[in-house]
Amino acid sequence: MITLTDIGITFNAHTPDENEALKHINLKIQRGDFITVIGSNGAGKSTLYNIIAGTLLPTYGTIVLNTGNEDIDITRDKEYKRAKYIGRIFQNPLLGTAGKMSLEDNMVIASKKGFKGLKISLNNKMREQFKEELSRLNMGLENRLNDNVEQFSGGQRQALTLLMAVMSKPDLLLLDEHTAALDPANAEIVMELTRKFAEEYNLTVMMVTHNMQQALDYGNRLLMMDAGEIVFDLAEKEKEGLSMNDIIEKFQKIKNKSFTTDRILLQ
Repeated sequence: MITLTDIGITFNAHTPDENEALKHINLKIQRGDFITVIGSNGAGKSTLYNIIAGTLLPTYGTIVLNTGNEDIDITRDKEYKRAKYIGRIFQNPLLGTAGKMSLEDNMVIASKKGFKGLKISLNNKMREQFKEELSRLNMGLENRLNDNVEQFSGGQRQALTLLMAVMSKPDLLLLDEHTAALDPANAEIVMELTRKFAEEYNLTVMMVTHNMQQALDYGNRLLMMDAGEIVFDLAEKEKEGLSMNDIIEKFQKIKNKSFTTDRILLQ
């Protein structure tokens, strides 16, 4: 569905601070994949996400999106152009919703993918549809359509952000440590909603996490990054039954260097 071919990016080229943050990345994301991504700080995970989302443009390489009907080269497309294909949820639960707007207004924006132009008139049919969707969160938000979102807890806002992202039907959903700022109870709720929505809607998902257990428990593929490279990409059958120690041993064999759990900030 999305193919990255020989992607790389260098910051501060030809200076003493030159940093090749990504190096010759080749990655094919298939429709329906749920890919978990692990690696230490500075491994290149966020840079890879920024390249896919269009926040950063690569120094070299190509990115091609297959819509089902045609292949589109999106390598040089800016973030706002890719937004109709790619959704993203950040670690901070405040970033995915407009706090000063009502819940129903947030839902309208999500359902129309940020529609700009003529004012959209809410009606009872739309409100009932929103209530039905919100009830799936089991948080009572279906009864709070007129409340401003800033009144909700971090867990409620992140669950709402996830639901809104699903409603917009992205070709690819990027989850950037989307439960890291939540308490354990809310993190578990949001992760189970993530699993539920991914399965029901056949979403294509990439999830960066520092939580090794999440990386092992969720998804059908596991990527590890190190020093701007994908050091391994495990398919579902290879991933099944792996433990944290198995991952560490595999990394040691590939990189042939001393390695401890704090290298990838495991939780």
